[in-house]
Amino acid sequence: MVNNSTGWISPHHSTNFLDKLSLSLGLQEHVYTVVIDAGSTGSRVLAFTFHRSLSGLSSLSLDQEFYSHIKPGLSAFADDPKKGADSIKQLLDKAKQVVPSHLWHQTPLVLKATAGLRLLPTEKANLILEEVRQVFEESGFMVTPRSVSIMDGIDEGLFSWFTINFLLDRLHHPEQTVAALDLGGGSTQITFVPKEKSTMEAAPQGFIHQVATLHQKIDVYSFSYLGLGLMAARKQILSSGQDEGEVELRSPCINPMVKKGWTYSGVNYVVKGTHDVDVEKIPMSEWQKKGGMPKADFNECLKLSRSLLDTSVHKPAELNEREVLAISYYYDRASDHGMIDSADGGTLTIKELFKMAEQICGVPNPDQAFACLDMTYISALLHHGFGLSTDTKLQLRKKIDGYETSWALGAAFHVLHNGI
Repeated sequence: MVNNSTGWISPHHSTNFLDKLSLSLGLQEHVYTVVIDAGSTGSRVLAFTFHRSLSGLSSLSLDQEFYSHIKPGLSAFADDPKKGADSIKQLLDKAKQVVPSHLWHQTPLVLKATAGLRLLPTEKANLILEEVRQVFEESGFMVTPRSVSIMDGIDEGLFSWFTINFLLDRLHHPEQTVAALDLGGGSTQITFVPKEKSTMEAAPQGFIHQVATLHQKIDVYSFSYLGLGLMAARKQILSSGQDEGEVELRSPCINPMVKKGWTYSGVNYVVKGTHDVDVEKIPMSEWQKKGGMPKADFNECLKLSRSLLDTSVHKPAELNEREVLAISYYYDRASDHGMIDSADGGTLTIKELFKMAEQICGVPNPDQAFACLDMTYISALLHHGFGLSTDTKLQLRKKIDGYETSWALGAAFHVLHNGI
C-alpha cells in the first residue's frame, strides 16, 4: 500500500520553456511504462510515453498514452487460469506495437488486479496470477516477481486521485486539488485532501494517509469499499431477501416484463421482477385500464440500496464543500442515459441523478434491464452513502486532455519513482 515513504517524480503535464529548449537541443530521452488494469469486468492496457530532460532537469513529462481493453475480466477465468493469462497476452502484444523493441528490456511492466480478484477465493486468484506471471516472464519487458499483484484498494483510490489532479495541473497546490470518486465493478473509492482538522479527527482508523508528492508530504483522506462497486452492489441488491445460492433473482428494481440472464463472479443467474408479466398476451387496452405498462419500483429499489449503504459508508462532511470529480461507472451510466456528452463528460447535481433514476424506473424498457437498479444505487451511494447534498455539483469525466482518468497513470509514476 502507498504510505508515508512514497514519493513521486516531479511530473509535468504542460510543457514549459526549458522543456521545449531541451527538446530542440536533443537533450531528452523517452521513457516508457506499461500498466495493465485487471478490473472486475475487463482488463485494460495503458502504455505511457514520457520524456525526461538530459539537461539536469529531473522531471518527467507525459507525451502519449496508448489504451486498449478486453472483456471479460480475469475473475471470469477462475476455472481456466491459462485462458485468462492468454487474454493478458493479447493486450501485451498491442503494447509492444507502441514501445520500441530495443527498449522493452528497460520498460517496466506491471499488472494490478482490483476488486474482481480480491473477491475470488485466494487459491483461485493465485492460480490466475501465476499464469499471468509466466506470460510476463516471456514478454521481454522489465519484470520482477512483484510485477503481478492484487492491488490494495487504498492504492487504487490514491492513484486515481493522483491521475486526475495531475491532468488538471492541481498537484502543486494541494488545497486546490479535487476530490476523486471512482466506481468500479467490485469496489468504490473516495479520495481527497482534507482542509479541516475536524475531518481528520472524525475519520475512522485507516482513512487518513500521508503521501509525499512534489517535494511535500500531505495528508489524504482515502478509503476503498470492497463489495460496493456497481456489479457487486447489484448482486447484493438483487439477492436481498432470497435464499443463499438462489440463481433466480427477483427484485422490485427490475421491471416485471424482464427475464434476463446475468453472469456474476462465474455464476449464471436469471433476473426477474417481483412477479411475471407476459406483455404480449395482454392487449394494450388492458394496460391502459391498469394505468400503464408494468414498471420497476423506484422507492423500493432506493430502500434496498440504502439498506446496503446506511451503516457501511462514512460520510465526511467536508466533501460537500469540495470540488468533486467522478469517474468510471459514474461517468458511464450518466453517459448511457444522455445526461452528459459521451466524449467530453459534463456536470450534474445529485438531484438530477435521482430524478433520472426515478424516471428510468418508471419507463418500461426491458432492453435496459438493470438501468433502474444501477442509477438508483449510484444516486443513493453519493447521497445516502458519502453524504453529498442533492445540490452538489458532480463533474463526470472519462478523459482529461485526451488522457484516461484511470488509476493507471498514477501507478506508472509510482513505478518509475519507486521501482516495481
